[in-house]
Amino acid sequence: MCGIVGVVSNAPVNQLLYDALLLLQHRGQDAAGIVTLLERKFFMQKAKGMVRDVFRTRNMRALPGDVGLGQVRYPTAGNAYSEEEAQPFYVNAPFGIVLVHNGNLTNAHALRAELFSTDHRHTNTESDSEVLLNVLAHELERSSRGVPLNPAEIFEAVKSMHKRLRGSYAVVSLIAGHGLLAFRDPYGIRPLCMGRNPADGTVMVASESVALEGSGHVFERNIEPGEAVFIDLAGKVHSMQCAESPSLNPCIFEFVYLARPDSVLDGISVYQARLNLGETLAKRVVSTVPPNEIDVIIPIPESSRPSATQLAHLLGIPYREGFVKNRYVGRTFIMPGQGVRKKSVRQKLNVIASEFKGRNVMLVDDSIVRGTTSREIVQMARDAGARKVYLASAAPPVRYPNVYGIDMPTKDELVAHDRTIEQIRELIGCDALIYQDVEAMKRAIGSLNPKLAGFDASCFDGVYVTGDIDTDAINRMNGSRPRIEETEEDSSRLSLPNPS
Repeated sequence: MCGIVGVVSNAPVNQLLYDALLLLQHRGQDAAGIVTLLERKFFMQKAKGMVRDVFRTRNMRALPGDVGLGQVRYPTAGNAYSEEEAQPFYVNAPFGIVLVHNGNLTNAHALRAELFSTDHRHTNTESDSEVLLNVLAHELERSSRGVPLNPAEIFEAVKSMHKRLRGSYAVVSLIAGHGLLAFRDPYGIRPLCMGRNPADGTVMVASESVALEGSGHVFERNIEPGEAVFIDLAGKVHSMQCAESPSLNPCIFEFVYLARPDSVLDGISVYQARLNLGETLAKRVVSTVPPNEIDVIIPIPESSRPSATQLAHLLGIPYREGFVKNRYVGRTFIMPGQGVRKKSVRQKLNVIASEFKGRNVMLVDDSIVRGTTSREIVQMARDAGARKVYLASAAPPVRYPNVYGIDMPTKDELVAHDRTIEQIRELIGCDALIYQDVEAMKRAIGSLNPKLAGFDASCFDGVYVTGDIDTDAINRMNGSRPRIEETEEDSSRLSLPNPS
């Protein structure tokens, strides 16, 4: 999961790209990068770290040009520690192309072999984004019939790409001397939208609408599944549907946790989606724990807050903030001994003891993956004096790995895999455990846009929308998971800054 942005303007874009990446920082904090285009030359700055750390004044001065793109990276394939795998990626032929990618190619291994044996192209990293770039370069070379490259030839290349690529991909690319290309996989798994600044005509494409609106642009529309948009250097927008059978099946975890609550993705308000999840969760709670046995409802910061507030409102139970999150504590790396790991969780969250003492407390989280952080938080509530601790998840049990760009662990690491709700409750240590229902979740969010064909909810229901995923494929992809040794253990954390 990453955040991507691209801009075509008639003024320098370095500051604009920087501002947009700050607004997308919640989508990745491992690395950041910006490329700008001046005439036919690319200028690039990328490194590991967050946006504020990667770009200094001297770096910004070295990024001239009126066209550019950027990315914040959270790695789900390749080597997380390699600075070489920070994006954007660059290839010099044909034309000179740079690219940023959000998603995960499920057939990257096979494509890499094809690139070497058939396309005679070399990749130098384990990143699937470099594979994608080289497939784009190869297809552009095949479709182009000279210089200048025209939009029809670009769209022909994207059509060919859709036939070769499997998995999820939202892509922004710059073609030297020509313009900016953006496209989305035929299922629309990862988000991508576009907008315009009415004052100067600047066109921006980005992962989330908040990046547009927060940088002075007016949201115009989403890029459709399978669609390609080409913006030439004069700012003229060309578009074409390049997939044979596109259907809109966005990743439902974007609405559960990943996206910022002030974003609108594929016509759905993320905030309203989370309110709706709280409404459906209320029905599950009532059937498990009588409301008169709950004294207070407390969210686990921070994405669960809309669901928790709606739950409290519908049940007529007081809503309170019981945890304070330290925004300045970084990753929780593997440490020698469980005691040290517990300490690191407590460094990130501190309890307001008065909200727990002597009360029956219902904690609300957006989701639960490994369960280890949930167990520690439940114990923190008990240590603060809670009589009983109930735990409600706004999402269903996460029982299956995600293969489309969210770094969810192998099935054996998932607390819900092959366990009953009662067994999970015992592991976490709460007095009652309430999960959202899968179909109720889909209805709650899907009702906000009836045009959706469905969702990728594979981590909850085991149905992979691309139709090419089986146990062997999952095992193969797990072999290329980033080598990050960390224990930011719970589902909803994902080692990212909170999207709020």
